[in-house]
Amino acid sequence: MYDLAIIGAGVVGSALAYTLSQYDLDIALVEKENDVAMGATRANTAIIHAGYDPAPDTLMGQLNVEGTRLCYQLCEELDVEHRKTGSLVVAFDEEQRATLDVLCQYGIENGCQGLEIIDGSEVRKREPNLSEKIVSALWAPDAGVINPWEFALAMAEVAVRNGVAFMPNSKVTGLSRHSDHYEITLTPTDSKPVSLDSRTIHAHYVVNASGVESDLIHNMVAPPQFTVQPTRGEYFLLDRTVGPLVESVIFQCPGSYGKGVTVSPTIHDNFLIGPNSEIIEDREDTAVTKKALDEIESLAKQMLPTLDVRASIRNFAGVRANSTRNDFVIEMSANGFLDLAAIKSPGLTCAPSIARYARDLLEQDGLTLNRKSDWQGGRTVVRFKEIPEEDREAFIRDNPLYGRVICRCETITEGEIVAAMRREIPPVSIDGVKRRAGTGMGRCQSGFCGPRVLEILARESSRSPLSIEEDASGSIILTEETKRGGCSRA
Repeated sequence: MYDLAIIGAGVVGSALAYTLSQYDLDIALVEKENDVAMGATRANTAIIHAGYDPAPDTLMGQLNVEGTRLCYQLCEELDVEHRKTGSLVVAFDEEQRATLDVLCQYGIENGCQGLEIIDGSEVRKREPNLSEKIVSALWAPDAGVINPWEFALAMAEVAVRNGVAFMPNSKVTGLSRHSDHYEITLTPTDSKPVSLDSRTIHAHYVVNASGVESDLIHNMVAPPQFTVQPTRGEYFLLDRTVGPLVESVIFQCPGSYGKGVTVSPTIHDNFLIGPNSEIIEDREDTAVTKKALDEIESLAKQMLPTLDVRASIRNFAGVRANSTRNDFVIEMSANGFLDLAAIKSPGLTCAPSIARYARDLLEQDGLTLNRKSDWQGGRTVVRFKEIPEEDREAFIRDNPLYGRVICRCETITEGEIVAAMRREIPPVSIDGVKRRAGTGMGRCQSGFCGPRVLEILARESSRSPLSIEEDASGSIILTEETKRGGCSRA
């Protein structure tokens, strides 16, 4: 019997687990995938939004600016990669220029600081590669970029350190209310034949943070009130060798299509181009199509005429939890049941403020919150390439595994991989290591380091190499052993 169960270990569920781990509560963090941040949290534009876009009368508008402040604060406390870049929303005509005035007023009402509408010549002084056709732009200095999956993982790690039970490979297939608690049926989603039987856990409170499936979970316990409209967005990730395209995040002027295509630097000094917006039926369809990529390229080139997508090293897609409500759904929808549902952009930015808002709702509903005296926060990560050159030799002498580079593109060492394996939520897949240590993030996209990462992962987890997955459960890489022993000498 848990005090509370959180369904979904994306950035919102992880933020709530982090926040509530500071209190004397027994908490379960339930996730259908094999790791944290496997849905929209790992496939998005990785932006900390300043807070001018959502209307002030929405939950998105009310939570954005506080979320921005908390994101930067938590990134410092949890050693999460981030950078404050500022953003520009660009306008090409007077109609779009009028939209900038609306956005600026929204921002002021939401509490944004430092907003400024600048003319085209000033835009090009700040960003010389932008189009000569841009007539004005809205400058927001508090926008930035972040490592989104690391953000979620860092909060989840601290939560687990402080007693939260993380339950991966556990799909919620049943949810029923009893006298004073919920019975939650969990069906295993891993590929191990010994894990075939469903099991049940019990919790006095249930929080629905299940992303694109949040309406389905809601409907298990309450009458339908909203419908998630899964919306796919596709991206180009450009190699850093393209040079300094832009310093800040560049947005199209929003319209009926949403926020439109973005050109953005990443915390790894690559560039991200996208997304488009396509409503789909399959909530897990992350296919990439030529039609969408052509559309993204065309729109991005309107802002950045010199853009060359031949520098792309990866294309990917994410599915957003847009809904018929056109706002976050954050409410006690049944006795002891809290929806944190339909969380779309700026959900990543708002996650910490959503968590605080949720905490307050739960307390108002009767959840007892007594702060722990022994809560352990904070987090530090050793990134070898950030160690000054003059200090590396001594560091390697004390930590020999950091002297062996595994990922050449990103200069990631064996020491960093092993350190990730020994954290509160160790990786179970090649991409799990990638999300924690950065292996495979560079130009070759794991072409060189992938086999070595697999070997280290198998060794450190005492697993057969045949059981190591590329990413999600079932994505097995090796199917059988073809020979034994080493090569004989001639």
